[in-house]
Amino acid sequence: MNVLASLLALGLLIVIHEAGHFLAARLQGIRVNGFSVGFGPAVLKTERNGITYALRLLPLGGFVSFPDDDDNDQSIPLDDPDLLRNRPIPQRVLVISAGVLANLLLAWLVLVGHTAATGVPGDPAPGVVVMTVQDGAPADRAGLKPGDRILSIDSQPLGSGDPAVRAAVDPIRRSPGQTLELEVQHAEAVRMLRLTPDDQNGTGRIGAQLQVAMVGATRPVRSPLEALSAGSSQFAGLFSRTVAGYAGLLTDFGSTAQQVSGPVKIVEMGAQLSSQGGSGLALFLALISINLGVLNALPLPLLDGGQLVFLLIEGVRGRPLPERFQLAVMQSSLLLVLGLSVLLIVRDTSQLSVVRQLMGQ
Repeated sequence: MNVLASLLALGLLIVIHEAGHFLAARLQGIRVNGFSVGFGPAVLKTERNGITYALRLLPLGGFVSFPDDDDNDQSIPLDDPDLLRNRPIPQRVLVISAGVLANLLLAWLVLVGHTAATGVPGDPAPGVVVMTVQDGAPADRAGLKPGDRILSIDSQPLGSGDPAVRAAVDPIRRSPGQTLELEVQHAEAVRMLRLTPDDQNGTGRIGAQLQVAMVGATRPVRSPLEALSAGSSQFAGLFSRTVAGYAGLLTDFGSTAQQVSGPVKIVEMGAQLSSQGGSGLALFLALISINLGVLNALPLPLLDGGQLVFLLIEGVRGRPLPERFQLAVMQSSLLLVLGLSVLLIVRDTSQLSVVRQLMGQ
């Protein structure tokens, strides 16, 4: 059930992304052929105002189709001013960037709404909380579980708040292949665990996500303004850490690339978080929505950021790049993305506990 919830949540986030493109185009009077939820054959289909709306067999994601993409459609003149490619660059920029903005807006709304419904977190508690644990990773082998609270490492108390997270991460990163002794609170019991970080290009990694620990239950918000402020603060923190993570791919690719997750690992993380109830699922929605937004903003072909780069070049040159060149770049990028996706799926699947058991590991 938790896996199904995470799959549906991931599909919803992709639909929201595509809905951003769709609404930005429609509000500007730009021609749209269709909007589909899911992929594969259409199960339900209806047409309104020349737009085909479809629910497809595999409801995991969605897409928007434009007449510009259909070379066989001869019913619309190539110089039609309502075609996307014939609109001014600022209007096309809005359509392309609307998917990213939709994902970021959704994450902000989820965090603000979650804060309003559940309350404001209490004061920071000593230690850090383990949010997720990768199957087969050092944290998993040591016995760490989601919800555990790490209080000290090698007899050094971690303190509380954001400094506690840094106090936990720093010795882990500095100790690849070296055994650390952790004081861990699980429910009401405190135990000692021995953990040896993996060595990834000279940096220690344990395969767990750590977060600030909070004291007890949350308290109700005093006003809508407080919910807005607290939710916005959570959004800003998640957004800045996500951007820093992608920036690490450029500055420290060797070690950061090991942390890149494919679809299997994302679903596994979603299942772990959703098992913690509505709060965990809300965090998963916000976290993945921010990641989708930031990822699509990267200036890479096939992504929204890559399309914005093409528009920037068009604005400087005064005319678009040759279509054959753009097509060649897109096709080569598609092969690269598909190859990377297959590698990530194989890697992440091989690390699942059930697969490792079948392989006798």
